Amino acid sequence: QVQLVESGGGLVQPGGSLRLSCAASGNIFSIYRMGWYRQPPGKQRELVATITNAGSTNYADSVKGRFTISGDNAKNTFYLQMNSLKPEDTAIYYCKRNQGVAFRYEYWGQGTQVTISS
Repeated sequence: QVQLVESGGGLVQPGGSLRLSCAASGNIFSIYRMGWYRQPPGKQRELVATITNAGSTNYADSVKGRFTISGDNAKNTFYLQMNSLKPEDTAIYYCKRNQGVAFRYEYWGQGTQVTISS
């Protein structure tokens, strides 16, 4: 089992920045894909960004150039740096970890609220 704990959410004004963290613990595999997802109010959960153990990243078009996903393998902690935040970025943000052959094992964090409002 793997436990994921997100932190760093909060209330920020438009144009501001936040950094979310996701700390992983438990039965950690060295081959993985970590992802940040979000669920805006009244909408479905959507992909924000992913990163693999090889350092390959992928971003949703809506956040490209504004958000950066990164990780510290020594700490088993992953980050989402969010800049130039917009009201439409308001959502609950979740981290997800896939590991194992074909990334078949999947784990989710409990989520952290991000609210962008003046």
